[in-house]
Amino acid sequence: MPIPNNLTKQNVLDAIEYIEQNGVPDRNQSTKYDVVSDSGKKYPPKYVVAVANHLANKVDISGEEFTTIEANNFLKKLGILVESRQEKFELRITADSVISTDENFDIDNLNLGNNYKTLNTYFMKANGEKITRKYNKGERRNSNQTMPRIAFQIFERQIAALSREEKEEFPICQYSPKSEVIRGIYPSVERYKENRNTYEYLIYYYDEDRQFVIYCWNVFSTILFVQECLRRFGEPGDTFVLTYREKDRNEESSEKEADVLEKQEEKARELQNKYSKLLLDSKNIIFRGAPGTGKTYLAKEIATDIISNGYYDDYNLLSQEQKEQIEFVQFHPSYDYTDFVEGLRPVVNNDGSMGFELQDGVFKRFVEKARKNYEDSKKSQEVIEKETSAQEIMDEYFEEIINDEKKLKIKNGREFSISNIDEKNVYIEIESNKISNKLKLKVSEFRRMLESEESFEQVKDVTRFLSRSTGFQDDSYLLAIYKDIKEYNTSEKKVLTRENTLKPYIFIIDEINRGEISKIFGELFFSVDPGYRGSAGEVSTQYANLHDEVEKKFYIPENLYIIGTMNDIDRSVDSFDFAMRRRFRFVEIKADERLEMLDSLGEEKKKDAIRRMTALNEAISADEELNENYHIGASYFLKLKHLEFEDLWTDYLCPLLQDYVRGMYDEKGRMENFAKAYGYVKTQAGEEDDTTEDQG
Repeated sequence: MPIPNNLTKQNVLDAIEYIEQNGVPDRNQSTKYDVVSDSGKKYPPKYVVAVANHLANKVDISGEEFTTIEANNFLKKLGILVESRQEKFELRITADSVISTDENFDIDNLNLGNNYKTLNTYFMKANGEKITRKYNKGERRNSNQTMPRIAFQIFERQIAALSREEKEEFPICQYSPKSEVIRGIYPSVERYKENRNTYEYLIYYYDEDRQFVIYCWNVFSTILFVQECLRRFGEPGDTFVLTYREKDRNEESSEKEADVLEKQEEKARELQNKYSKLLLDSKNIIFRGAPGTGKTYLAKEIATDIISNGYYDDYNLLSQEQKEQIEFVQFHPSYDYTDFVEGLRPVVNNDGSMGFELQDGVFKRFVEKARKNYEDSKKSQEVIEKETSAQEIMDEYFEEIINDEKKLKIKNGREFSISNIDEKNVYIEIESNKISNKLKLKVSEFRRMLESEESFEQVKDVTRFLSRSTGFQDDSYLLAIYKDIKEYNTSEKKVLTRENTLKPYIFIIDEINRGEISKIFGELFFSVDPGYRGSAGEVSTQYANLHDEVEKKFYIPENLYIIGTMNDIDRSVDSFDFAMRRRFRFVEIKADERLEMLDSLGEEKKKDAIRRMTALNEAISADEELNENYHIGASYFLKLKHLEFEDLWTDYLCPLLQDYVRGMYDEKGRMENFAKAYGYVKTQAGEEDDTTEDQG
């Protein structure tokens, strides 16, 4: 059986105290890992978990039911420090053999590679000549991709000479004798994804812009590829040598984040908008500038460029699924934390009374969507293929059972039905219970049960798993529905999968300076910082004590990007929070930078619009009281699709400029100067030009 779910951090601390008093039997000593106590003493992780299980569940002290790696992972999740003794291993690959100094290495279980980190890789010719990797700019020195990259480097010419059919049939990986052989050397990511739509690939560039793209996941996943290269192209005695060790605490997540950064670099080469790479590099950008410079339009254009991988620049051309990777909000003075992050909202209870329920705000909902994709992308395809999303199972199950109005029974035979379900709760009706005929069960508890590997046969199993001191009425109904879901999921009528391709998610905040930033973001200032993306930026939100999983913390994943826009002349710019300023990259968009948006006016009208706009902005800059922050942007001139130049001046530009100069010396003279620069002409000779009058 696996490690019991009811073990807590306190059980582990009690176990360490027990071991300090009683010692560790010789047969339970560890040779590779140590649990480090607060006092600095070190103990074997597997034995610590076994003692914790003994103290919590009154069973014999035994670690035979779980592996050392399972014990290590369990302790790390609880925040217990586990150190590796960092023994180094050497793997030698020839055309005929694969031999490792690690006694745990198993060529029939290459998934073990998830637990190891590459230290060094080189190619040894039969004559003793040693060849190492020639690294490209920005390429990590020691990664899971280093060994196959050396193979490409050495045999690049021979591989390039293969026919398309030979390349696409080239063996790359086989995790076990029973699993599929993953094949294919492809000329692009697009061709690769037509065959295997995953994030688990490497790109090797040759002949400047040509590519080899193959599957690559953990440190062992390309052993078959390397060995096949030796068989086809090598000389007898040629050898690849890989030096590796077991990963340290938190090393796996940081390595995955480095993979994300590499993928961003590769993706940036294919993007069309010059600002897209700035966003990928910086995580957070605010576009600032004069009104009408197209900042909001630019934000959507960048988001579209990144989401479509450089294929589109028009948001409307994205698919509905792609549009869900973009969220747009506009801040205003009354916008607050409950709108943005989370807060209590009024709801109507089953009995008709009013109550309050904790609900996520627009930013938190979007972050959770990006976070789920990010966490899924770190799993291998083999793991994903074995897993079925508990949420998907529940969505399918509850949709069908509500439509069928199916009756279920708890253990004592009492019937009930599911009347409704929302994001938080499952609502059931118990006709035979006259006192309490309605009940509300938590969706999160179903999800936790389905995601666990435990078997729930009795109500007490549910009570124990959910760490309740005593049984609840809910537990009987949780168990009954859980069993029905499991039976539904094992039937042949539903085959559910989820992809693990890493996707970017882009959150756009228009007029970001118009909201009270500290009130809206609250404690998320820390997590928004580009340097604290991922688990390094975990925080407890204000309402954490009301969450279903109290200990679960909030963080912003690496694949989420934020774009803000702000007008430089807006009075609220002066009060923009300095703590937030340093977390964003500020990029100025000048009035003459986005002139391509005027293409839709036609060549002649566009040329005239640019001439007038340039002259008007030069007049504004020449005014001693104004500067380029008050320039008129090109988006104002898009109104010329439906207006004449005179109407644009009288109805839009003149009122705006009058606001600029109101209260200044010689308002009328200033406005006459602007009108002249723009080229505004009176409609009748001698007519009073009321657009230049002092209206203050």
